[in-house]
Amino acid sequence: MAVRAQTVVFDAFLAAVAFGIAFFVAPTQPELGFGQEGALGVFQLAGLYAAIAGVFGALFRRELSPWRYVSIPDALVLARCALLTVGVFLLAVFVLDRAEGLPRSTLVMAPVFQMVIAMGVRILRRAIHEHALETLSPLKAIGDRLAQTPSLLLIGPPSLADTYLRDMARSHDRSYTPVGIIGTDRRDVGANVRGVCILEAIDNLDEALADLRRWNRYPRAILFLEEPGKLRGLTAEQLGRLKADGIRLLRLPSIVELAQHDGLTLVPMRDINIEELLARDPIELDRRAVGRLLAARRVLVTGAGGSIGAELCRQVASFGCAHLTLLDFSETALFEIEREMRETFPHIATKAVLCDVRNAPRAVEVFQREAPDLVFHAAALKHVSMVERHPAEGLLTNVVGTWNVTEAAKACGAGQMVLISTDKAVDPTNVMGATKRLAEAVIQAQQTTNNSRTRFSAVRFGNVLGSSGSVVPIFKSQIERGGPVTVTHPDMSRFFMTIPEAAQLVLHATAACHEDDRQDSRLFLLEMGEPVNILDLARQMIALSGRRDVEIEITGLRPGEKLTEALLDETETSLPAAPKVMEVVSGSALRVTPGHLEELAAIARGGDADDVRRALFDLVAQVRGEKPAGAPNLRVISGG
Repeated sequence: MAVRAQTVVFDAFLAAVAFGIAFFVAPTQPELGFGQEGALGVFQLAGLYAAIAGVFGALFRRELSPWRYVSIPDALVLARCALLTVGVFLLAVFVLDRAEGLPRSTLVMAPVFQMVIAMGVRILRRAIHEHALETLSPLKAIGDRLAQTPSLLLIGPPSLADTYLRDMARSHDRSYTPVGIIGTDRRDVGANVRGVCILEAIDNLDEALADLRRWNRYPRAILFLEEPGKLRGLTAEQLGRLKADGIRLLRLPSIVELAQHDGLTLVPMRDINIEELLARDPIELDRRAVGRLLAARRVLVTGAGGSIGAELCRQVASFGCAHLTLLDFSETALFEIEREMRETFPHIATKAVLCDVRNAPRAVEVFQREAPDLVFHAAALKHVSMVERHPAEGLLTNVVGTWNVTEAAKACGAGQMVLISTDKAVDPTNVMGATKRLAEAVIQAQQTTNNSRTRFSAVRFGNVLGSSGSVVPIFKSQIERGGPVTVTHPDMSRFFMTIPEAAQLVLHATAACHEDDRQDSRLFLLEMGEPVNILDLARQMIALSGRRDVEIEITGLRPGEKLTEALLDETETSLPAAPKVMEVVSGSALRVTPGHLEELAAIARGGDADDVRRALFDLVAQVRGEKPAGAPNLRVISGG
């Protein structure tokens, strides 16, 4: 309050100074400005003017606006205060002495001087805060030449460049020296943003880089000021050449990442991943709905050490959950995600639990102890070729494990459980896809009863760029080794999204399910855009690497692999549920029961891969309505 009072008093003092200047520079001054007999003198007039200015300054709460962040809206408010001040002042003086001792020109000049002086002082304060006065130093040009900081080229709209350069000046950051801006509109070329020139539009990037090389200002890093997916005009070949030249490609963090850096003045930059450059336009997350879903709730994530599970943990923590339980059967993966969460989100209560979802009693015991409100089930065996060779393991983890988690969620009274599924569950041709289709059937078979308040849903989406086992890390390693890059078929295509986007849409779909009154189990489908040709993806990644000597080798389809993936089965239709989220209406012909799962588990424990495949696809056919549904045929396998 003392600081705010000082601001009001200082503004009033500046108004008095402005009035005094206006009074004494007026062309006509009665008796050198001290008024006629019986009229108010200059000091009385200045005091009255200052008092009125102080009142209006307090009414408009000018003391709440820090001078170091002054902007155009502040100037407009100062102008309003000055005009109101002179208006009320004229009325008051006219009542007191009919304004006999007041030069009329003062009424025009006083508000102008008041606004100019008040705004000038604030601009000077901001210039000091942002170190802008250093540009006046005659040694600055020499200092810039002597500075050894790497040069930085900015790519993005001038408005974002202005924001970044302002933040950089405020923090006195010397990590890089901006040498130019590549804008998004040709009409901006030649303009200056805080002393940095807009060199070219983005479609003339090569010409701008040639000019910078000629001027000996070639950048060592390029900062993308907005999501790379929003920029148009950049090609994979261009970016590959930049990386080959040793230029770092940087970007600012996403909205989700910003939550981890609230205390920093300057937002940290980070290197762009190749998958970000290949991704489609980023989504806009409904943060309010997700916040209502997660705030102050206890959340448990199975498979927390995996790609999707780990990203779900990060985003759940960023929304301020009350408690986060990390559950995984991989000791190393669990250790890594626990360490990351404790370092990145020290304010979030986190607990790591080593547990196999195939162990039903252990799962129930953990869930009852942790008492989660919300469960994300991301634990699964998902590598197609590996599960194809070990079908029993895939069945026990993906199907029986999902059943165990649903039972544990009901036993602990969780409010909601969400299964992470895949598009390979649609008309499955491999064991992994068949197990995920049955996992979806397990979720769809759950109905809330009087004894359970848990709501169940599944979220289905395609391949995730950069996730464990996806083609992007495989292609990366093959390119780094010099090739060849192996593609199974030239016509193969897949749906892709980034890991953060997949996790965001899972939360988005869950929030949509959470806010309605429906109690039935639901299946959601994430909008995946257009499928990507894998051969084109390989060519793009080779171009982005900057290498021209890497060859592509066609190896042929692997067992259970399809050329294309679909997002909907023949027995399914979809309806809009939320932006980028569809709800699947399934015509499943069979409701999976504990008897079906006991039979499958018994066969899996028997260890015969052919029997497991036969039983698995037989049950999937019944679920899809391809063959009549029958009662489970239980049998005991010796040694099971």
